Amino acid sequence: MTVVTIAGTEPFLDRVAHEWLKQDPAAGTDGPGLLLVPSRRAGRALMEAFLRVLDGQASLLPRIVAINDVDEEALASIGIDVSLPPAVEPQRRLAVLSMLILQTPIVSVGVDKTKGIDRAWPLAKALADLMDEAERSGVDLAASLPEAVEERFSEHWQQTLKFLEIVTTIWPKWLEEEGLSNPVARQVARLKAQADAWRHLPPHTPVWAVGFADGSAAVSDVLAAVATLPAGLVILPGVDLDLPQAMWDALPSSHPQAGLKEILTDLGLTRNALTDWDGGRDRARERLMRGVMLPEQGITAWGRDLNPRNISGLSLLPAQDQQQEAQSIALILRNVVSVPGQTCALVTPDRSLAQRVGTELLRFGIYADDSAGEPLAQTPAAVFLRLIATAAEAQLSPVALLSVLKHPLASLGRTPGNCHASARRLERLLLRGPAPAPGIAGLKAALETYIQNQRDPDNGASADAPDEPEGPAAFIARIEAAFAPLLSLSGAVPLPELLEALIHTAEALAATETELTAEPEEGLHPGGRLWMGDDGEALSRHLAALIQHTGILPPQRLAHLDSFLNTSMAGQMLTGLRAHRGGVELAHPRVTILGVLEARLLAFDVVVLGGLNETVWPPATDPGPWLSRPMRTRVGLPSPERQIGISAHDFVSTALAAGEVVFSSSARRDGAPGVPARWMVRMEAFLGGRGQKLPVHPALEWQKAMDQPLDGAETVAPPEPRPPVALRPRRLSITEIETWMQDPYAIYAKHVLKLKALKPLEEGAEHADFGMIVHEAMDRVLKDYPDRWPQNVAASLKRAFAEELAKANMRPALVSWWSPRLERIADWVAIQERSRREQEHAIARHMEVSASFRIEAARAPFELRGRADRIDVDEDGKATIFDYKTGSPPTGKAVEGGWSIQLVLEGALLAKGAFEGVPAAETKQLLYWHLTGGDDPGKESEVPSRKSSLDAAALIGEAMEKLRGLIDEYDQPEQPYRSQPWAGHVPRYTDYAQLARVDEWRAAYAEGDDS
Repeated sequence: MTVVTIAGTEPFLDRVAHEWLKQDPAAGTDGPGLLLVPSRRAGRALMEAFLRVLDGQASLLPRIVAINDVDEEALASIGIDVSLPPAVEPQRRLAVLSMLILQTPIVSVGVDKTKGIDRAWPLAKALADLMDEAERSGVDLAASLPEAVEERFSEHWQQTLKFLEIVTTIWPKWLEEEGLSNPVARQVARLKAQADAWRHLPPHTPVWAVGFADGSAAVSDVLAAVATLPAGLVILPGVDLDLPQAMWDALPSSHPQAGLKEILTDLGLTRNALTDWDGGRDRARERLMRGVMLPEQGITAWGRDLNPRNISGLSLLPAQDQQQEAQSIALILRNVVSVPGQTCALVTPDRSLAQRVGTELLRFGIYADDSAGEPLAQTPAAVFLRLIATAAEAQLSPVALLSVLKHPLASLGRTPGNCHASARRLERLLLRGPAPAPGIAGLKAALETYIQNQRDPDNGASADAPDEPEGPAAFIARIEAAFAPLLSLSGAVPLPELLEALIHTAEALAATETELTAEPEEGLHPGGRLWMGDDGEALSRHLAALIQHTGILPPQRLAHLDSFLNTSMAGQMLTGLRAHRGGVELAHPRVTILGVLEARLLAFDVVVLGGLNETVWPPATDPGPWLSRPMRTRVGLPSPERQIGISAHDFVSTALAAGEVVFSSSARRDGAPGVPARWMVRMEAFLGGRGQKLPVHPALEWQKAMDQPLDGAETVAPPEPRPPVALRPRRLSITEIETWMQDPYAIYAKHVLKLKALKPLEEGAEHADFGMIVHEAMDRVLKDYPDRWPQNVAASLKRAFAEELAKANMRPALVSWWSPRLERIADWVAIQERSRREQEHAIARHMEVSASFRIEAARAPFELRGRADRIDVDEDGKATIFDYKTGSPPTGKAVEGGWSIQLVLEGALLAKGAFEGVPAAETKQLLYWHLTGGDDPGKESEVPSRKSSLDAAALIGEAMEKLRGLIDEYDQPEQPYRSQPWAGHVPRYTDYAQLARVDEWRAAYAEGDDS
């Protein structure tokens, strides 16, 4: 039996290629020979290694076959074809298993099957994974599961065992009836048959098994058969021949050598039987990693050997968070690329980190090939379909509808540019502010209201220019026609029908004008661009399989379509999309992003091992949803710690194979503290005992400086626009005067630049809506009873509040929340008003009255406008001015200081006789009614308070002069409109803070930058 090993510090694949080419050329006269590798990625890398070793020379290369991948063509190319039942299609298997799960009494009791499919499909996937794991491990679940649960185990596991009869009894019968087999079972059977065939009829050509570090039972059979062939050879990567035998014999499954030991045990070999292809390289790093990874019983050896270890080429990257980690890694890879000929890679199981690094590399124009690929669910066409499903479920709510219409694939029978322009116009006209009523009818009703109010002259026009927006009526008609297949469905319908309706809708939305007008011989199908490219083809195959096989599942409602799509695509990855988008080679040839499985056997000049945090690398030990640890042991399945050992081997082998290694981790992950990987904790302790520690890579400092301004750059200063005096406003409302004092820039943006903030999409009912309801109802009732205040007036108030609330057309939940508050306000107002009328007799009450007054200023007249909630005038001709506040009223200090002057200016306007229908009068009281409807439903407060040294007359008397001074101040050309110039007096609401870049210059001031 011929088995060799190559040290981890050797370039494994290059050495294999070199040794293969050293063979006697006559050895392969019956054929080119065969190389078996664990994965297709390793096979491609081995082919590249042959090209490097040959360096342009011609040679007949062997066939390279990956046997760990479920690849029918690859397995058939090894040798004889075995008569086996065909493999069940993946989507059919999941559909049937989902049906069986929903029919299981344990699951189906009390479950709405139209909702259960979203839960059943992931459970079906977990059952399929359990069967695949058992078949790879050579475990017969039907024979072993009945003995897996002891009587002392909880009832939960007894129930689980009954549930697993799906895979032990029902599923095997179904496979037999259909004449099918599980994909992994078929793969295992073919490998075992091939091993038997080689034993009975060994080939004369060389057959090498290369790079297997852990294997299933079937793979071990193949390795054993290869090792006994006349020209057979098994080459294992990095077997530790120097680890003490006692430790080797007691290796835990979490040790990096555990998988290799398992292979040798299956082959019936000891380490002494191995041949070491020693290339003579320095093995100092191998000795370091051996010491760090010693089993627990070997840690005592750390204290006996206190000699320093060679740590050259190793460094740490202890980032504060994932973003800093990603940016720092990108800088390391960018630095390597600047050196001609050097190669580099990020190796990580963390897909989030891989995507972040790929994005950061784009800043430097580097497109990195991510070997793990792109999730099918995140490809453009898949996202488009999911957005369509969401929009249909949401009855074309503004956010959901615009997400579809603004997607790059949306065309609606025009050009994409025309569709997007039309969508933007529809958004501005109809979709900003409160959402229209649901569905197409809601859009049409909103359009009718807009036409009546705004008189849009071309509401039904069509666009003439390719990218000009279409009239909203015509555009809504297109939307209605496109969404008809989905929106016409009602209730629960069969899944194939639901999916077909989704496809028809998607194709109608994606259809371009060119596709619709093309001749049949041109081969253009409306919406056909959805299915173009590798991602579109993969999505079309996935949907076709779902349509073909999901008819057996319970009917589903439209509301569950998006979640089912997402669930069905979970875990499906597409490789090479970014690297070869549109048939063009994009990926940088010397930068690679790899998962730990893809990185096996590969070597680079610089490698970053990223995401070295517990539960990431190594992963969390999870026995799965079906079996506990003791149950797995009784069944014969590998322990969860075996995956830790595999991850440890990947960690060590990758660290040994690279010239320079950076160990990267983050102190915080997803907002929570991150725990460093156990291997890094071991390494720190191992080196710390020798007075050593790994250096921190300078990329962290590079990252901190990356986005800092260059020397001499200045932080943004607060804006100070000085528009021409002729453009400055000459008419403002009372509330705008307060804004003018607290945030002059807002006045500049609104009245000089004429900028108006767009209303938000699906605008909710905010406090202002509550205030409008209160004001309208109060105005109605007080006008109905200007003199007499009946005993049952509270009922009238409540009725008025209810009617105004109904007019506002709020959502039911908000109506339920506001109704009792409004009733409590009505009770408080009824009592408070009766008390006031009993104490003071007013000869006139004026509600919601407007005022306008011309102020003679130095440059030109200025008009002040205002509106008072209520003015009561008593027998002495003195007035009380009321302001109803549903939010917090200003404090007396703010009023006295001149910052909240609404009531004060109303008093000044009243003194000038500026209110319509109200004679000039002196103001004796300024009152706020704070109406919340809470525990304290209402409160009356007077400003200034009676304790103040000032009174209302004093404040009102000087208000106009202060305002005239403000007007004259801003009539000076050099006076700027600053943004929020007073730190203690910032408006609570403003539409222009982002325009003024408030956060930027305020942050600079907070850091002490006075530039």
